[in-house]
Amino acid sequence: MAFAFPTGSGSRGWLSPEGWLAGFARRSEALAIPIMALVAGLAVFGLFLLAVGKSPLDFYGYVYQAGFGTSFSWQNTLSRTAPLLLAALCVALPARLGLVVIGGEGSIVLGGVAAGALAGAFSSWPGIIAIPILGLAGALVGAIWIGLVGFLRYARGVNETIASLLMAYIAIALMNHLVEGPFRDPASLNKPSTAPLAEQLRIGDIPGWDVHWGLVIGIVLCVLSWLLIDRTTWGFAARIAGGNVKAAEVQGLPVGRLIVGFTALGGAFAGLAGVLEVSAVHGSANASLASGYGYTGILIAFLARHNPLAIIPVAILLAGFEASSGLIQRRMDLPDATVLVMQGFVFISILLSETLYGRFRIFAPERWRQG
Repeated sequence: MAFAFPTGSGSRGWLSPEGWLAGFARRSEALAIPIMALVAGLAVFGLFLLAVGKSPLDFYGYVYQAGFGTSFSWQNTLSRTAPLLLAALCVALPARLGLVVIGGEGSIVLGGVAAGALAGAFSSWPGIIAIPILGLAGALVGAIWIGLVGFLRYARGVNETIASLLMAYIAIALMNHLVEGPFRDPASLNKPSTAPLAEQLRIGDIPGWDVHWGLVIGIVLCVLSWLLIDRTTWGFAARIAGGNVKAAEVQGLPVGRLIVGFTALGGAFAGLAGVLEVSAVHGSANASLASGYGYTGILIAFLARHNPLAIIPVAILLAGFEASSGLIQRRMDLPDATVLVMQGFVFISILLSETLYGRFRIFAPERWRQG
C-alpha cells in the first residue's frame, strides 16, 4: 500500500497560514452544518410529538436516560454500536466515489448466515483460529454481494442505489429460506435458526465491560478506513474518480477496479457486522439479523459526511437512540418504531442541509483571515 501524506510547499501548502485557514474553514463547516441539521430534525420531531399529545421533553429525557444515563445504559448503547459502525462504512466508502449504496442490510444478513452455517464445521477448532475464519467467510460473502452492485454500476450502468436496495430485499428473502430450510437446526422450534455456535466460537466481552469485542473491531476498522481514504494513493484516486469519472479515466486511473474494490470493501465490513451479531449476540443465525442496522448505517454515514472517524461518535449517538425504544414504549405508551420516525425526521433534515454548504460567509477562509 502506498501512503501519500500531503505536504505542500510555499503559500499554497497545507502548513501555510492560507492552507491551514482553508482547511479549518472546511472542517468547521463540515462539523457545524450536520449538527445544525441534527438539532433541526429533532426540533421538528418535537413538534410532531406535540401534535400527537406527547411531551418532547419527556421523550428526550427518556432517550438520554435509556441511552446514556447510567453505566448500564452506556454498555447497552456501546453493544449496539459495533454493527452500526460497520454498516455505516458500507455506505461511506463507496460514497467517496460518488456512489450511494444503501443495501448494507443484505450483506449483514448473508454474512451472519454464512457464519451460522459454517460454525458447525469448526465446532472442535480453537476459537482463536475458527473465529477469524468465520469472520473472513462472512466478510467474503458481504464483499461479493455489494461488490456485484459496483460491478453492475461500472459495467452496465445500473443505478447502484436501486440495485443495492433491491439486492437487500433479495438477501433477506434468501436468509429466511436458508434459515428455515437447508440450514435450520431441528431443535429450533419456535424461532427457526441455525445450530447454536460452540462456546469457543462466541466472541466474549471486553474485560470489565458488558460490551463485546466487536466494538473495538469496529473502531479499528473506522480508523483504518480513514487512513485508506485520506492517507493513501488509493483513497486519493477514489476521490478524484468520485469528483469526475471521465477526468479520472483520461488520467489513466483504474475507475472500474476502484468502484468494484470500494463497494466490495464496504460490503465486507457489513458482512463482518453480521458475523459479530451471530457470534457475540444471537449465538446463531436467525431472522433477528434483519434488525435494520444496515438502514441506520445510512443515516450515520450521511450525518458523519462519510468521514470514517466522524462515524464513531455519530454511531454511538444513534445507538443510544435505538437503545431507548423499549423505555419509550413503556413510559410514554408509544410504539417502539417511534425512534425510527425520529430518525426519519433527522435524515430528511440531513438531506436538506446539503444545500447549505458554501452559503455561510463565516466558513469562508477569507472571513477568518480578516479576523
